[in-house]
Amino acid sequence: QNILTVCFSVGYSAVALNHVIDFKEKKQEIIKPVSPSELFPSLPIVQGTSKRIKVLTRLTLVVSDPSHCNLLRSTSANIRLYDIIAVFPKTEKLFHIACTTLDVDLVCINVTEKLPFYFRRPPVNMAIDRGIYFELLYTPAIKDSTMRRYTISNAISLMQICKGKVSFQSENRALELRGPYDVANLGLLFGLSESEAKAAVSTNCRATMLHGETRKTACGVVYTVKKPRKVEEEETTVPACKKAKTQA
Repeated sequence: QNILTVCFSVGYSAVALNHVIDFKEKKQEIIKPVSPSELFPSLPIVQGTSKRIKVLTRLTLVVSDPSHCNLLRSTSANIRLYDIIAVFPKTEKLFHIACTTLDVDLVCINVTEKLPFYFRRPPVNMAIDRGIYFELLYTPAIKDSTMRRYTISNAISLMQICKGKVSFQSENRALELRGPYDVANLGLLFGLSESEAKAAVSTNCRATMLHGETRKTACGVVYTVKKPRKVEEEETTVPACKKAKTQA
């Protein structure tokens, strides 16, 4: 409840409750996600709006062996209940599998240590074509100098290939949470342009949510966008008599 209160106070309109499964630990099972209404009886209203904050459910699988990917390929009823599915590959082979074959919404990148492999353009481009985004954890960059160096180095090497198709994640601590504008400023250090850094905390996150809805429905989702009126259209709507007066 404290983290949720901090999220809406700094300007976030949606958060995701992350359920992490690491196959290195024993007795890891994919359980049914807890409904947000059971945890939060009344959701806070987003600052500056009249809408309540949106709470999603997310599943993150930490995979270190190709056999762990079979769980995602299986049609598990509990997996389909999550709004967002992310995978955290530990090797180059698993990174390639996550980008090319796994039905996920996010591919997480390790930023706390030097990566044991280099990012290659073919699997990254294939992930972008499939609508998959890459995720970076920005919290290590603000709490430790060594991790900050690894975070910036790994982020820059990814940004050179992924064309800005990235989003940022925070850890589950209220003190280490930063507002959207602060996170966008961190994106400039990671090699993003100003527009790409803003998209990493706004439109890219929305695209990930829509990709998750498409995966759950197996058909697709449609949303409408208001089209701005062009200047030429406005001129044609002006009566001819008024247009003559204005021109005179």
